[in-house]
Amino acid sequence: MRDRMNVYFPPELLKQISDLADRKKLSRSAIVEAAVASFLSPDGADMREAAFTRRLDRLSRQMQRLERDVGLTAETLALFIRFWLTITPPLPNDAQAAAQIKGRERFEGFVEALGRRLQKGQSFLREIPEDIVRQETGGET
Repeated sequence: MRDRMNVYFPPELLKQISDLADRKKLSRSAIVEAAVASFLSPDGADMREAAFTRRLDRLSRQMQRLERDVGLTAETLALFIRFWLTITPPLPNDAQAAAQIKGRERFEGFVEALGRRLQKGQSFLREIPEDIVRQETGGET
């Protein structure tokens, strides 16, 4: 048996309830009943909190991986630049044009190789084990 209860809603809220009832093909009473039951459910808040906690944990792990990857990328680039600047002698003026042409060819080859690698889903950062990074950074990842 159901008891009748008269309630008053602001026109905007009543329109939202009616629109939802039409979309879901339910009565307005069913929509309001489900909303009130959800509001009064003691598990509702706990379930939402647990869901938020899981999402925050996942976001924290993703952020840690992102920080790790950005740190590795920066260190790799810095090491390469230092090495390249250390071992590369300056070119004489008459050899610079040929070196620029060769450099463009090599760069195009690099971009093609990178594209093939990314299409295969390969990532250099995934090849570096977590424990190696932890040792190098003193436990931070």
